[in-house]
Amino acid sequence: MFPNGWPGRALLLLRIAAAAILIRDGVANLVGQSRWDVIALQSVAIAAGIFLLVGLWTPVVGVIVAILGIWTVISGTPYIRGAILLAAVGAALAMLGPGVTSIDARLFGRKRIDIP
Repeated sequence: MFPNGWPGRALLLLRIAAAAILIRDGVANLVGQSRWDVIALQSVAIAAGIFLLVGLWTPVVGVIVAILGIWTVISGTPYIRGAILLAAVGAALAMLGPGVTSIDARLFGRKRIDIP
């Protein structure tokens, strides 16, 4: 879906907020890290944040963000509320789509089907 108006702006706000958290936390957790599993997880988080920010492959990236949030909760984080909220936002973006201000909207756009 590619809603415009207030719903489209709300989806843009959700994408920006989730992307900011993913990118900021990913970069902060990568600094001085030598464990390959943490590096891989944070790299996926940063990439997901960038994709959300520009609105590319939003449904797929939303599912990835939800999985990252659930994984963070399961692995035992002291920031459980933030991880649950990020997982919920990722799931919501996966279900609702990117909105009209996204690369997805430019690539796939609204399709009109004329039925004779």
